Amino acid sequence: NWIFAVGGNKASARAVGVPVTFTKISLFMLVGFGAWFVGMHQLFSFNTVQSGEGVGQELIYIAAAVIGGCLLTGGAGSAIGPVFGAFMFGMVQQGIVYAGWNPDWFKTFLGVMLLGAVLINLYVQRTATRR
Repeated sequence: NWIFAVGGNKASARAVGVPVTFTKISLFMLVGFGAWFVGMHQLFSFNTVQSGEGVGQELIYIAAAVIGGCLLTGGAGSAIGPVFGAFMFGMVQQGIVYAGWNPDWFKTFLGVMLLGAVLINLYVQRTATRR
């Protein structure tokens, strides 16, 4: 809840007693630790590290978060939802490769899933504002 409070409105979070600076620094440290851990795992597994790994795939990362249940406008989501979205994209991408299909079909799948997620996001927002 502190994460959503700090991300939503810092002044309001501070007013209800959330340590905003501590929360932000902790989150940045956690992300830095995760990046270090993945980099070390890649180094020990493949004996090489490439600094540009994952560059240009930002749309896939955002789509995985949205498919996992995070709203495009922010303010709602979970920590485990994007993990399921990423697993789903990984399984589909590997399935397309194993099936021997053209890898461009993954981009089509990504577009269809993102369109579906946007439509569901709009429906959820409209339903929430009516209540």
